[in-house]
Amino acid sequence: MTARRIPTRMVEKVWGCDRLPAPFIAPPGQRIGEIWFEPPPEVPRVLVKYLFTSEKLSVQVHPSDATALADEAGKEECWLVLDAEPEARLAIGFNRPVTPDEIAAAAKDGTIEAMLAWHPAKAGDLFYLPAGTVHAIGPGLALVEVQQTSDTTFRLYDYGRPRELHLDRALAVAAGVPYASEHRRTIAAGTVLVDGPHFRLDRIEGAPDAATGGVYPGALLVLPLAGTVSAKDGSAQASAGDCLVASGITALDFSRAEITLLARAA
Repeated sequence: MTARRIPTRMVEKVWGCDRLPAPFIAPPGQRIGEIWFEPPPEVPRVLVKYLFTSEKLSVQVHPSDATALADEAGKEECWLVLDAEPEARLAIGFNRPVTPDEIAAAAKDGTIEAMLAWHPAKAGDLFYLPAGTVHAIGPGLALVEVQQTSDTTFRLYDYGRPRELHLDRALAVAAGVPYASEHRRTIAAGTVLVDGPHFRLDRIEGAPDAATGGVYPGALLVLPLAGTVSAKDGSAQASAGDCLVASGITALDFSRAEITLLARAA
């Protein structure tokens, strides 16, 4: 295998959208909130997905590998904002240090939204969320999310929607602190977006330079945001809305690439 396109999975969500930005099209009558690229065997520990929001997501938190129980999996993640309506916001961390008792009381009476720090979001913003960060995504956003492969989510508050909450587990793993400013920035061309303990993520324009190529010697995920990336042997190609898994960056042709995300496990 030099490269192949990864199958996608559309996931309906109550907070999703019935109209998606090109090139995606929501099936009639469905509100699509997530589009997943199923993690391939070559890169099993990294999950890439698109998120589209028309309503607020639940206030939630994920465990780390260290705080996850035997039937759970740790989850650190990052969000790259692709598009944002005016006033779009992301809730990440608290606006002051808080205790578990304060979090519990606010989750139960609905005031937890006011305890969170709501950050304005615009296209090109990057947010890295260490495990234990309490967060919620607001409406009017299109994001790329890159994360550890895990669906372990503990909901603290869900605006009265009839979905299960997980208050005890959430309180056990939640960090009651403000969001660290070093985890947020606006990106530029050729930027290393994340070089963390679980995954590496780069944004490139055109072909990768030697430095970027050198950190992708093995299997990687390739997500074109504009333009096309192909396998040199002609076995596969990907454009916006697609994702490739490749055996290595040298197996790929970037001659028609414009803006591309590259990801691999750490």
